[in-house]
Amino acid sequence: MTAIPPGSVIGILGAGQLGRMTALAAANLGYRVHVFAPESMDSSCGQVVAYHTQAGWHDLRALARFADDVDVITLEWENVPTYAVEFLARHVHVHPGANVLAVAQDRLAEKSFANKLGIGTAPFRGVRNPAELALAMAEIGTAAILKSTRMGYDGKGQIRLNPGDELSGAFDAIGSDDAILEGFVDFELEISVVTARKADGTLASFPPVQNSHKAGILDTTRVPAAITPAVATEAVRIAETLATALQVVGLLAVEMFVTRDGRVLVNEMAPRPHNSGHWSIDFAETSQFEQLIRAICNLPLGSTGIMRPCVMTNLIGHDVDQWQALLGEPGSRLHLYGKGEARSGRKMGHVTRPV
Repeated sequence: MTAIPPGSVIGILGAGQLGRMTALAAANLGYRVHVFAPESMDSSCGQVVAYHTQAGWHDLRALARFADDVDVITLEWENVPTYAVEFLARHVHVHPGANVLAVAQDRLAEKSFANKLGIGTAPFRGVRNPAELALAMAEIGTAAILKSTRMGYDGKGQIRLNPGDELSGAFDAIGSDDAILEGFVDFELEISVVTARKADGTLASFPPVQNSHKAGILDTTRVPAAITPAVATEAVRIAETLATALQVVGLLAVEMFVTRDGRVLVNEMAPRPHNSGHWSIDFAETSQFEQLIRAICNLPLGSTGIMRPCVMTNLIGHDVDQWQALLGEPGSRLHLYGKGEARSGRKMGHVTRPV
């Protein structure tokens, strides 16, 4: 694959804040961006791009026109239908490909994939009805989490189950009868690693970071993670092993648990920029978004070093009302996503502070 030069057009599937920050990074390297999404041009990403196609994923004519207008395609949301990605890939390079999405879109598939590589996860079972759920709980423990296998994010599509809970309504609670039961992990902390990979197999990983959640949504990311060098090395090894086995071109973010006895277990992975990598915009030598552009355009990958320890805090819902005060904080770096209504659970922006 030859390098895609500045002045070319990068297509992005999806129009949220990850696309927005990717588009801004692309512009800094001299690329134009064309976004394809069902959302309107006033979306977070649509506000900052040169071209915008508003159409559904099933609209093959619109997809074909989009493919003809771009030189390479990436995505900001791993739940783009695989049939749309397969169709686009007949016309232009799409990174990551449908083979990666087939694993990343399904929690059961991604955990099975990790286990086949010898990478540990929480114990899990696929379940489709209360009888299978009861059997799975008997096998892996009665303190567990039931999750939909697809489309769940930010704490959606999941419910924690405890001994004695009524199981008949559990599937209604998660909104799906295609589910995975995950055994509870008594972890010490949660970490993540974002790895970039080029088509020739070249890898570059950001250092592991430490994540804290509230109500299933990422609250803060501390950089670097408070872990031993051995744990950090293992976390990076896991992320790079998964990226290589999946043949990712672009980014792979891997969320992991560190257990109290020092084991590293995979929780989830996403083949795109990740919320826990937002700190890199201001405090890494290369941001995750620029790294994505470098990877898909076959440019040299940038350095992933930390320029200064920091903490990234998400602005959820009306947290964004603090924007003026945050701008007045010495050293703080505020990023707003251009969204109109501040709703509960909605990511409106983030702020990163040096520590």
